Amino acid sequence: MERVSPVVHCITNYVTVNDCANIILAGGGRPVMAHHPGEAAQITAGSRALVLNMGTLHDTDSMLLAGKKSNELGHPVVLDPVGVGGSDLRQQTFRSLAQAVRFTVIRGNVSEIKYLATGAGGISGVDAADADRITGENVSSAAELACSLAERLGCVAVISGSIDIVADARRVCFVQNGHPIMAKITGSGCMSTALIGAFLGACPEEPFEAALAAVAVMGVCGELAFAKTEAQQGGTMTFRTHLIDQVSLLTADKLTRLARITRRKRNE
Repeated sequence: MERVSPVVHCITNYVTVNDCANIILAGGGRPVMAHHPGEAAQITAGSRALVLNMGTLHDTDSMLLAGKKSNELGHPVVLDPVGVGGSDLRQQTFRSLAQAVRFTVIRGNVSEIKYLATGAGGISGVDAADADRITGENVSSAAELACSLAERLGCVAVISGSIDIVADARRVCFVQNGHPIMAKITGSGCMSTALIGAFLGACPEEPFEAALAAVAVMGVCGELAFAKTEAQQGGTMTFRTHLIDQVSLLTADKLTRLARITRRKRNE
């Protein structure tokens, strides 16, 4: 199989832009972090995938220009609707993007996906609060939220949490990898979104499987990174470094062996 190193254009959260670039590199992609509206469409035309992150809203015009160009060229577009229900500006930004751009994948926490699917919730900001945690009791309802959003927008919906959910209109996968320490570093969600962009750029014809693989990689590498961190008696910054390291070191065999994925049909 031909090895692909896709160029991924990211218009992303400036708080986590360096981590997003590094996780794409670790995953085998080539990041371009071009935010200016004067070049957004041209840069995305030379890329294989586009990542749009609403974490720090300062480049909406660039997002629209790049998103439209990606759609025109048939390139995958990933949206991270950070804190989408938290302010009028964020809500309006999402509406503007959704009216103009077709998304391939939307990734968020339960609160964000709930807001997009129902108009409720979404006020917890960057990190999911206690009410946003996915548990055995609410995982089925969370999966239905993801499937509903995916059906309405014609995309793949990903919910990140203690159990990750990847869904489209017909099917859902549960990924039971990862570690709670991942929620204690700024940018783990943004990195997951960026990695999805890299995997989509490498395999645009299979968006569901590409998103699922990226989510599984993040979860498995979170577990491996925590084991390394614990052995060194390290903290959250040590973990952050190990997380990127483990993505760069992961093999297909190790991913297959360690990933815990359950596949179901919708409403099964």
